[in-house]
Amino acid sequence: MAGEVHYFRLHREDVADRLDKLAAAGCDVVASYMPWIVHETASGDVDLTGATSEYRDLTGFLDLAAERDLLVVARPGPFVMAELKNEGVPFRIYRDHPDAVPLGWDGKPASSATLDYLEPGYLAEAERWYAAIMPVLAERLATVGGPVAAVQLDNEVGMLSWVTNTPELTDRTLADLAGWAERTWGRKGSIDRYGADPDDTERWAEWWRAGGTDAGTEVQQLALHHDLGAHHRDRYARYLLRLRDVAVQHGVDGVPFLVNLHGTYAGRGRTFPIGISQLSKAYAGVPQMTSGSDHYMRDLTVENLPDLYVMNAFMAAVHDADQPITSLEFEAGTGDYGEDMSWLTSPETTELKTRLCVAQGNRLINYYLFAGGHNPPLDEPVGDGNDRIAFTGERHGFAAPVDPEGRLSETYPGTVSAVRAVRGSEHLLAGMDEEYDDVVLGYVPDHYLTEYHHPDSAVRRSQVGELERYRGMGPRDILARALLLGGYSFGAVDLSSAELDPAGPAVALATPPVLGHSIQERLAAFVRAGGRLLLHGRMPVVDDDGSPCTVLADSLGLRTARTVEGTPDQFPSVRATAWAGEQPEVRVGMLEHLIGEGETLAVDIADGSPVAVEVTVPGGGRAVVLGCDYPCHLGFWRSLLERIGVRRRIIAEGNTPGLVTTSTADGTGQRLVHLINVAPVPQTFTLTVDGVSLELHLGAREGLVLPIGVRLDDAVLCWSTAELDGPGDGSTLVLRRAAGPGRALIETARDVTADGDAAASRTEQGWLVTWPAGRAGDRLTVRLS
Repeated sequence: MAGEVHYFRLHREDVADRLDKLAAAGCDVVASYMPWIVHETASGDVDLTGATSEYRDLTGFLDLAAERDLLVVARPGPFVMAELKNEGVPFRIYRDHPDAVPLGWDGKPASSATLDYLEPGYLAEAERWYAAIMPVLAERLATVGGPVAAVQLDNEVGMLSWVTNTPELTDRTLADLAGWAERTWGRKGSIDRYGADPDDTERWAEWWRAGGTDAGTEVQQLALHHDLGAHHRDRYARYLLRLRDVAVQHGVDGVPFLVNLHGTYAGRGRTFPIGISQLSKAYAGVPQMTSGSDHYMRDLTVENLPDLYVMNAFMAAVHDADQPITSLEFEAGTGDYGEDMSWLTSPETTELKTRLCVAQGNRLINYYLFAGGHNPPLDEPVGDGNDRIAFTGERHGFAAPVDPEGRLSETYPGTVSAVRAVRGSEHLLAGMDEEYDDVVLGYVPDHYLTEYHHPDSAVRRSQVGELERYRGMGPRDILARALLLGGYSFGAVDLSSAELDPAGPAVALATPPVLGHSIQERLAAFVRAGGRLLLHGRMPVVDDDGSPCTVLADSLGLRTARTVEGTPDQFPSVRATAWAGEQPEVRVGMLEHLIGEGETLAVDIADGSPVAVEVTVPGGGRAVVLGCDYPCHLGFWRSLLERIGVRRRIIAEGNTPGLVTTSTADGTGQRLVHLINVAPVPQTFTLTVDGVSLELHLGAREGLVLPIGVRLDDAVLCWSTAELDGPGDGSTLVLRRAAGPGRALIETARDVTADGDAAASRTEQGWLVTWPAGRAGDRLTVRLS
């Protein structure tokens, strides 16, 4: 549990105070950017000891952290963002290496501070920066008794190009792309695919900068855009792996290297998988590397709750068993980043998000920004209006739990409570993984290869629009929302590379008309071999380049007769058929008429045409195809999932929407049940899991982690309606009371007593400990004599 503290924004005498406040909140790790733009002096030298400025005292910061037994996550860039000018890269680099500034569409220079990561001049400078800072970190690695426990490589690589729609199209990059295309498709194949000859250097560059719109066919334009993104993935991987190698050369080894993923926008996470798509080639399956999320989502509600859950699931889908997911920028504070009072995040939000991410297996959470500070002046004025290191003014981090002056904000207690919630079960969580129901959500990396579209390519804009509408969580986000709010916990599967087990979980996939040929083949083989598939959205009928591809539809024996879109004058509506019981007709935003063999599950009420069918494929596989954006009626979706044999492990009877239920377990049967209520109303319900039924009450926007089958020395905590508040010592059990009354059942041959107003009585099942309503957060100690 970490918090971000920027030593370079604090007077030297204030650093210790901020670290003390971090430790007092319960955190055991401090993270910080280590900005190149701060540590490089006007003369071009690098100061990491504070000899020339108190804001450059990195070594002092590391030593203060070590004195407090705080581990350190080092984030040395070269890019660091953090509202720093040039995203933390010295002004000198842009002056000395103009060729590093990318050219985008039509040869126009990039409108952001991004650089061509592989441009030799920039890369040499970045390696010199690493040569200066990495030995300082290497001397203080946790492996040699120091505090540095992990190192992040660069920051949000590719983000600036994506948000500005500026691919890197310099002559050097396009020459590299020509070689990549010839290796991938051959010269003739490249000419056919893109409409340009990779051996004709001048025309090749013109063609790509024009996005293939100069008389190129629609297929060629789509192929060009797709492969442009694929080539960028390759380049980003080469860059990040080069930085790793340079770090190792300078002694940093034996600790994790972290890759920070960007992608949330306007309080939503629907675009976050773009970062996974861009960068996973750099870390997926690479030893000693893993990824971390970077999310700013404001309040957690039923709207964006599925976003965060799917973000974590998709991150895990590309990792191997030795790569835990992390969160390197976990939003904390008020959310008033512009100091304009346009947003104030509710104080319980940090805890709700923490509980969800920990339940999904996050092994590192870094609260960003934990403590504010101020922006010191640059060594050399640049005449930009404030001549400081950042563009936020003199103060920085005014939304943080600890404000720039060191005062505790109203969000500090919420952060303390969030950390306490994790600490209470940390000894169990560290060895646990999330358990899933019998369904996984399909992740298609190429559905998020949408960073770039030439302004004049209408066919590409249309394709991106379809992808954004249907991918991932489904049209209107309903597929993921129905699963999560319907009481299912689910993992994800990378359909571009994973081997699908027909005897394994059902695959749920939200898909646009575009689905790559290889993935269609993989899904078709999966169903033919007996697998179960739920398709939601549009029937896939084209490959990534827009060419026809109906492999999956053919395997299911289906085709689309027509698609109906809602308009201001047309209100397409559907009705579920008898299988779902008496269901009212519902309006939808789109529907597809499906033709083929199979049982009809829903029809267009205008003419009775099927819009949802169940197909049994020779070989025993089953598929449900829902060709409309059916509303989030949870009963309907549960019935739909039951058609393909998916049932809930955890039943919450009597709850209203907004309750998330999942569980984590270790290999010995110990289990934690995670309950998160994002609804603005309390929940009273009966929870049934593992044959245990508990009557529970959960306040509005509250969470609980309940132990099931947790071992003590010679006893078992069968269940409790209160959370653990630490590991105890084998003869004591420490619980964190909620406001209402509670109970716990312990199997043991020893006598049991409880403190205060709690009582312990022997029953046939074991010792039953009960306590009345009290003050939420009080500790209750149960003793085994």
